[in-house]
Amino acid sequence: MHDIVLASSNPGKIREIQAILTGHPIIPQSAFNVVDAEESGATFVENAILKARNAALHCKLPAIADDSGLVVDALNGAPGVISARYAGIGASDRDNLDKLLQALEGVPDELRSARFICVMVFMEHANDPCPVIAQGVWEGRILTHAVGENGFGYDPVFWVPEQGCASAELPAEVKNSLSHRGKALKSLTALINAKQSR
Repeated sequence: MHDIVLASSNPGKIREIQAILTGHPIIPQSAFNVVDAEESGATFVENAILKARNAALHCKLPAIADDSGLVVDALNGAPGVISARYAGIGASDRDNLDKLLQALEGVPDELRSARFICVMVFMEHANDPCPVIAQGVWEGRILTHAVGENGFGYDPVFWVPEQGCASAELPAEVKNSLSHRGKALKSLTALINAKQSR
């Protein structure tokens, strides 16, 4: 596989994706001084395509992008596609966590079901008419308070039932094997390899 630009400036995402795609030459778009694309799409798929197209256009390389977020049933799917800016543009992870916990205040455990969703897109070039699209989902529920020191974003409040702990309490290699992003990347890699072997 040739060099691929990763359409993200999020250090947590970059770390995770590079750890999962070991052996593949992944270069963050920040190495090219590319500004993040505006996430103006209404869906994870639309936003991932916007990001991949922007990176491929400015870096002149194939691009991988993801759009992901937390979908909480008790909040009718919020924060959803605005997960990274749930508490407003420029909000910190802590700001977003606080807003989420406040929105769920008084909601009993059995109604705090949630899932992380990740859509990954690969584009061979900015005008690729048939981008490769993969999705990963990670089921869990939202805790009443933050725990753990690992990960980023909503990891400290995302309870992983099969592990009996929050995502932020998992070692990176365990999280990457279970997570929405890990699942989407595994699927995307298989689809890219199949497309390139044609």
